[in-house]
Amino acid sequence: MGFFDWLIELLVGGPSTDRFSSPQPPPRRPPGARQSRRLDLDIEQFTPLSDSEVKKQARTLGRAWSNPWFGRRDLIPPPEDPRTLLIDRAMVGHGLLTPEELVRIHEIGLEMDKVRPDLAMAKVEAQAAVARTVEERRARKLARQQESARLKKLGAEAVAQRRATDIVYLGPGVSRGLADRRSNVEKLAAASLPVLASPADVAQALGLAVPRLRWLAFHSDAASRLHYVRFTVPKKSGGTRELSSPHRALAAAQRWVLTSVLDKVPTLPAAHGFVKGRSTVTNASVHVNRAVVVNLDLVDFFPSITFPRVRGVFQRLGYSPAAATVLALLATEAPRRTVAYAGKTFHVATGPRALPQGACTSPALSNLVARGLDARLSGIAAKLGFAYTRYADDLTFSGPDEVQNLVGYLMARVRHIAGDEGFAVNEAKTRVQRRNTAQQVTGIVVNQRPNVPRTEVRRLRAILHRAATEGLAAQNRQNHPRFAEWVQGMVAYISMVNPAQGKPLAEALARLDAKKGP
Repeated sequence: MGFFDWLIELLVGGPSTDRFSSPQPPPRRPPGARQSRRLDLDIEQFTPLSDSEVKKQARTLGRAWSNPWFGRRDLIPPPEDPRTLLIDRAMVGHGLLTPEELVRIHEIGLEMDKVRPDLAMAKVEAQAAVARTVEERRARKLARQQESARLKKLGAEAVAQRRATDIVYLGPGVSRGLADRRSNVEKLAAASLPVLASPADVAQALGLAVPRLRWLAFHSDAASRLHYVRFTVPKKSGGTRELSSPHRALAAAQRWVLTSVLDKVPTLPAAHGFVKGRSTVTNASVHVNRAVVVNLDLVDFFPSITFPRVRGVFQRLGYSPAAATVLALLATEAPRRTVAYAGKTFHVATGPRALPQGACTSPALSNLVARGLDARLSGIAAKLGFAYTRYADDLTFSGPDEVQNLVGYLMARVRHIAGDEGFAVNEAKTRVQRRNTAQQVTGIVVNQRPNVPRTEVRRLRAILHRAATEGLAAQNRQNHPRFAEWVQGMVAYISMVNPAQGKPLAEALARLDAKKGP
């Protein structure tokens, strides 16, 4: 151990080090406040000491921690301190410092003492400023959090209020236009139609809450619940036809749309299907006793009238895009296939929304969508000398002998116009009937006057004749589920088409009823 190390250990109490793992603790006895003083140092007082003299004087100073300047790194001890002076003289003796350098060091210490109060005050103020900044940041953060929570709450309340009073989304691919609430009030009023501009207006007119209307009109590509009961019935031509019967809530909404809106819109004279005061008989009567009768059928008539076309009908009536969208969704549905996934049942859409066969609104809407078709076909028929009518998807043209050579051209024009209007002609069901055959229009023979085909009349006459002796139930050879009602319906139908032809059948049925008794 060298002399300097021995001196440091004696004065400080341990080996010298320039690094500390933690800040040095404050002195056990803080130094007294320094009086304002002026240095008057003499270089002579820093005369060097020998090692033996340093050791001798160091033993008289006691332990290091009893010195008020022990451990202080924030100041330079004054030269009047015996321990400091001893260390100074020892460093001079070892050549570490010169007396002049020591004088300068203590002068710097005096200058530090002068600015120390200001530095302490600045430190306190800086700490206070930092504390204020931290508190301000905390307060701002808390205010932002509170404001964010407030806005979030207001947003949730606004969404809940909007969902309860308005509809802005009704499913993928069908919600465009729900933000446009501009209806043509004058046009609606002129047509005596209810003025509806927003989904809320539609809900009020239907007597429904807005959330209930949203549930009825919402479109889903994979629905967990349907608003229709689907079933199939056999076609006369073979195969089956799918019918969709709406549930009670949707059926009530559709009835309102039919009676309050659709029934008030007039149809063109050419349309005979689903029109009050018109029937298959009025449709067939136009073509009685004609030289040529042309029948054409439209492919997938209802399925080809899709949601955009139905929405366009309501918009042309004067309704806003928002109201038209809701009304069109109530009146259309997509074809669906039932699948199971993850233990749940889904009804997946397999095509676009269109008019369902079974909804009360579908016939009237089909007539309104086909107005353009009827107008153009009526025009070309009149130009060529033909008469034209349409009963649902059955198109019928008839004319005198003079136009028989124009049948091919007429059929070509019909195909073109039908395609241009969004429809297609079923070539397999196209028929050209001339006088030498039984000319039929919607199941009625029109060669000389409207008549039911003879085979149907003879069949019904035979049933009623045998029923007089064997009973009506015994004649149900095809196991018709409601045979008696079917017989009554056929008698009424024949009487409607040709009263003279139906009179004896009605009398025979009345005799059966009388024989059966109450």
